[in-house]
Amino acid sequence: QGQVVESGGGLVQAGGSLRLSCAASGRTFGGADMGWFRQAPGKEREFVAAISWSGGSTDYADSVKGRFTISRDNAKNTVYLQMNSLKPEDTAVYYCAPSTILLGRWQPRTDFRSWGQGTQVTVSS
Repeated sequence: QGQVVESGGGLVQAGGSLRLSCAASGRTFGGADMGWFRQAPGKEREFVAAISWSGGSTDYADSVKGRFTISRDNAKNTVYLQMNSLKPEDTAVYYCAPSTILLGRWQPRTDFRSWGQGTQVTVSS
């Protein structure tokens, strides 16, 4: 599979908004459910949001429901994460990956190796 490239992060005050983008190769993106994950310093990576290949189904972590919206443009091999009402606890490096449900929860696909650098989101209080 090809690499993904995340972008759109930055420094924002609490209550602000950011829109993240994840551009993927056709091999990675085609036919795949896609997910966003994040990892804060000293913490394990956690699921944020996922979207089906068709875009018709989405899922969110409880901590971001009502604030974040995931979407995708299959013609551009790109998935987006619109983040509103940001909180300091949203501070993390955000990654995207083709994803699937394993053991009842969204996880990156086990055959995915080409992680991107991620994009840093920092929310100040």
